[in-house]
Amino acid sequence: MTDEQKRLLAVFEVRVRDLMAFCDRQKLQIDELVNTLGSKEKELQQAMKTIEELKTKCDSMLTARVVSVHEKEVRGAKMRLSKLVREVDKCIALLNE
Repeated sequence: MTDEQKRLLAVFEVRVRDLMAFCDRQKLQIDELVNTLGSKEKELQQAMKTIEELKTKCDSMLTARVVSVHEKEVRGAKMRLSKLVREVDKCIALLNE
């Protein structure tokens, strides 16, 4: 083997080692990114679960409020009706005198 070939072989070996080191770094970075992606997906799933729970809770609260408002309206209507009945009774009592 000539000196030129030995020099080219040495340069080639250095470049192959550099390339292998670069590939190793890239594999580590890919592994890190895959792990980060997995954790972010878990966080996203947890956030989606929390959102669904909050939506359900909000719907329940709105339903409870509607029922509560409806109960207040019913009580108010009963009170108005009772007042009207008392007024009618008073009027009947006055007519009977």
